[in-house]
Amino acid sequence: MRTIRLSAAALLAVLGSGALTTAVRADDQAPAAAAPAPAAAPAAAAAPKPETVVARVNGVDIHFSDVEDAIGTLPEQYRSLPPQMLYPMLIDQLIDRKAVVLMAQKQGLQTDPTVLRQIARATDAALQNALFSRDIGPQITDKAIKDRYDATIAGKPGEEEVHARHILVASEDEAKKIIEELNKGGDFAALAKAHSTDSGAAQGGDLGFFKKGDMVPEFAAAAFALKPGETTKTPVHTQYGWHVINVIEVRQAPPPTLEQAHDQIRQELIQEGVKKVVAEAKAGLTIEKFNPDGSTPKAGDTAEPPPAKQ
Repeated sequence: MRTIRLSAAALLAVLGSGALTTAVRADDQAPAAAAPAPAAAPAAAAAPKPETVVARVNGVDIHFSDVEDAIGTLPEQYRSLPPQMLYPMLIDQLIDRKAVVLMAQKQGLQTDPTVLRQIARATDAALQNALFSRDIGPQITDKAIKDRYDATIAGKPGEEEVHARHILVASEDEAKKIIEELNKGGDFAALAKAHSTDSGAAQGGDLGFFKKGDMVPEFAAAAFALKPGETTKTPVHTQYGWHVINVIEVRQAPPPTLEQAHDQIRQELIQEGVKKVVAEAKAGLTIEKFNPDGSTPKAGDTAEPPPAKQ
């Protein structure tokens, strides 16, 4: 059966037309009788308004805007469900949620200190997100992304890349012995296959081309310091063990296309926007910092995090 992908806007249109009927496969239907001449098609009904009441629980209204919000929080596979399945499910979930909330309120949980802190955090997060969405969102346009791409990436040389291979072993002494073997004319690929614990040992330790940021700092610094044909004279230590690195080729990579750089530039623009809004928000405010015990910091104090709760 072909999956029907339906956006929230399409769902509104279907719901507004009163088309919430049970789906029936065409091959399950009886042959149609001769139909009378069709009447004029009725005008499409308007989509429900956000304030439309779609359910009521003990006198508390649930609005169509609540359904819209619920649609936005669903995983993609659920948002793809046909509306005649999705709408009743969401209404039932919203009714269940409201019933539980009413029970919690009846038991006085809305005054519980922990709940009040959670409500305060949720309120803070909603306000922060609303401010960011209003002040930053409209600036993150395709034009802004292309302008940044043209200014910082297009027509400029790409990053330097290194084509290298390595042999990874557990100890420095073992790595030194391998370097001695190489100095005596040993074959790098053969030694990698025989000794390396890396997953690429079967390919002779070949890592292909990579940029400096693709590797851990210690490995990258050593690899990019070598010229083509050179091998590290001493073992290189990283969190993974001890490496013997051989550089095969160095090249200048082409700059990424706009499509390739799109998401990264978008994130950069968002981060810059957030920093700007935060700076504006803090301007003119009186900000005080205290030690974990509430005391005023003194010169030379080192802030220690409070002990974890047991």
